[in-house]
Amino acid sequence: MTENRRGLARAALLIATGNITSRVLGLVRDTVIAGLFGATGAVSAYRTAEFVPRQLYTLLVDGMVSSALVPVFSEYAEKDRRVLWQVASLILSLSVVVLGAVVLLGEWFAPQIALLLGGANNTIDLVLLTRLMRLTIPATLFLSLSGIVTGLLYALKRFVYPAFTAAIFNAGIVGVTLVGAWGFQWDIRIVAIGLVSGSVAQVLIQLPGLRGARLRFQFDLHHPVLRRIAKLYQPVILGLLVTLFQTSLDRRLANGTGASSLAWMQNATTLIQFPIGLVSVAISLAILPTLSQYAARTLAKNADGAEANRQFRETLFNGIKVVLILIIPAAVALFILAEPIIGLLFQHGEFTALDTAQTALALRFYLLGLIFAAVDQPLIFAFYARQNTLTPALVGIAAVGAYLLAVFVPTLFRPLQMTDLVLADSVKQLSHVAMMLWLIRRWGSLGGHGLVPTALKAALAAAVMGAVLFFGLLWLAPLLPPVSLVNEALLVMILGAAGGGVYIVAIGLLRVDEVALLTAAVRQKLGR
Repeated sequence: MTENRRGLARAALLIATGNITSRVLGLVRDTVIAGLFGATGAVSAYRTAEFVPRQLYTLLVDGMVSSALVPVFSEYAEKDRRVLWQVASLILSLSVVVLGAVVLLGEWFAPQIALLLGGANNTIDLVLLTRLMRLTIPATLFLSLSGIVTGLLYALKRFVYPAFTAAIFNAGIVGVTLVGAWGFQWDIRIVAIGLVSGSVAQVLIQLPGLRGARLRFQFDLHHPVLRRIAKLYQPVILGLLVTLFQTSLDRRLANGTGASSLAWMQNATTLIQFPIGLVSVAISLAILPTLSQYAARTLAKNADGAEANRQFRETLFNGIKVVLILIIPAAVALFILAEPIIGLLFQHGEFTALDTAQTALALRFYLLGLIFAAVDQPLIFAFYARQNTLTPALVGIAAVGAYLLAVFVPTLFRPLQMTDLVLADSVKQLSHVAMMLWLIRRWGSLGGHGLVPTALKAALAAAVMGAVLFFGLLWLAPLLPPVSLVNEALLVMILGAAGGGVYIVAIGLLRVDEVALLTAAVRQKLGR
């Protein structure tokens, strides 16, 4: 089992490396947008427009990848590669046809979608929003094709190319935006063009990973695998529809609280997504194929099934412990260093000190739910590995109910504020993970896996780190005032290095097993 844990650590490290690159480029992307266009109504219009293809992709394909495609593809990859290629060909072919029609419908109904998402107080330019939507909607097709290919490669345990798709996506947006804005003085629409360019690049970068694949156009609506995937995905799409309602409402309400609110919230979300993508998503994707294989064996009513269930739970909880070790210090560091980090990344050009303060406010409210959101991801994937997609969907619906209560209860006493929306999101994350942990007790006791001791040790080490960061910021900030980019970078780098070093020493002294596994995986990777 130790070797298996090391293999999972190596896979997670590879995915995390791709996520690091992606998140760095994502920060560069948002820094470029903030510097060129500020936190204006035009940026909020773009954020609303890009929401459409991203949500269509999430609704139609992304949720299917982890909940249905990877488990099904993994089963065929282990049994019969010939059938795997047939199934993959069918899914890709149907996607081109169906998503092509979705794109055409999106282009036709763009004005109506813009009116729906634009906000109740007319703070968004609906003409601009419609134009941006028509530019961004074609990205739905390419994002979806990329997602399906990613699921196929994960099932084959070929992690290299999928790990860097998001990095290529962000690089495409950055490159096209800089060329268009600097070279041709184009407005915010160049970012939308960059979005589509990045989505195309996502598909192209993964093609070398399909070596040996025998793919061809195939259109068979009666293939039994479609019914199987549809059965797995039906509950997921129900949950995603409810989530889509919640996120659409969130953007509409945000646009109603002010022209810049959505831009502030999106910048804060970018920082939140960095540790989630780097840690939680990477580990969840790394353990999903292994969880799927163990889950298939748990159905046996014998000793082998019992042992597979034990290994399933051990793999899951090992993944969660690694998430806790890495995400808790990230949350503490982001909370304390919110203003310096946001000032360094975004406060240039049209992005003002007020924008920094409001983005930091949103970030700190989001951070209240970060740890819960990070732990929730592997729990959801564990249900998907067992081909149980109904439970996470129902839990998601209940969590949206908690979000709605958190949003609208304050409006009984005063007007809605941006922070109400952000706090409601954290309430949703807390309620979701609490329900998921309660439900997985059916697979066995939560005790005996070291979750609580690991969380307490990580929290203690993070508290020591937090004290160093807090007092270090008080001492160092006057010595490095934000009068130049160099000072801003030095402040964040010095504090980040000091805090990271303190945490590593503290967590090492507390003797957490997963730290040794991560260290060994890093050393092996560097040795190669």
